[in-house]
Amino acid sequence: MKKVTHSKTQQSSLEDKEWLYEINSEKGLLDFNFKEIWRYRDLLMLFVKRDIVTVYKQTILGPLWYLIQPLFTSVIFTLIFNNVANVSTGVVPSFLFNLAGITAWNYFKECLNGTSGTFTKNQNIFGKVYFPRVIMPMSITVSNLLKFFIQLSIFVGFYIYYVAQGANVSPNASLILFPVYILMMALSGLGLGMVISAFTTKYRDLTKLLTFAVQLLMYLSAVPFPMQKVRDDLPEYYWAFKYNPIAQIIEGFRYMTLDTGLFSWLGFAYALSFSVLVFLVGLVIFNRTEKNFIDTV
Repeated sequence: MKKVTHSKTQQSSLEDKEWLYEINSEKGLLDFNFKEIWRYRDLLMLFVKRDIVTVYKQTILGPLWYLIQPLFTSVIFTLIFNNVANVSTGVVPSFLFNLAGITAWNYFKECLNGTSGTFTKNQNIFGKVYFPRVIMPMSITVSNLLKFFIQLSIFVGFYIYYVAQGANVSPNASLILFPVYILMMALSGLGLGMVISAFTTKYRDLTKLLTFAVQLLMYLSAVPFPMQKVRDDLPEYYWAFKYNPIAQIIEGFRYMTLDTGLFSWLGFAYALSFSVLVFLVGLVIFNRTEKNFIDTV
């Protein structure tokens, strides 16, 4: 009898206690769930470490691929666009001009490609244990920062080399916006990636189309040529670049590091607003999809 009484007392005391956390699938449309993401920050860093260690773990060159890809791409762009097509980059050495654009573009591209398949690539772990699903694409975005800074160090190395050779290049005062541009690239890639990942749960063809879309977007973002060249030679098509927020980010990155390009505060505000908006929209769509994606993947 004492055992029964004791167990009932324990049960009633447990019922009286308030829960620390409650997992509930019922969320508001604009519930971004930032508090829960912060609670799982240790898991976020664990995924970041996993992404960094495993990506090139079984490759021969390993992290050297971080350096080879932008260098080869810059050489190809320099040969094709600057030497063959005679696209002028002004006083800025064409190789350095291309390397600046590719460094910024690669971070956006890697965030977009890496997060666009979140649900389909992680359906096994998502179906076994609960954690905020948005942790996964966020970890990809954070881990890609390492790759970005490695490639940025290569850009800085060539920058110093060309300055020592007498090239007329220098950063300007807008360099203080450097962290903001990194944030814009991260939010844009993450936001668009989360939107695409939500739709790929039903439409797998999007993963095939994404490859072609990213290649097309690279040219529409003026990565291998100056926006001023488009404005001067093809003014009827300039609007497609002017109103492309990614092109504004690439152009702004070149402007603050090389002091060349078409920078405007209006374009900066436009790109920043787009980045924040597409991230919030992507987060809403991602959170809505995670409730029932397991039934469609």
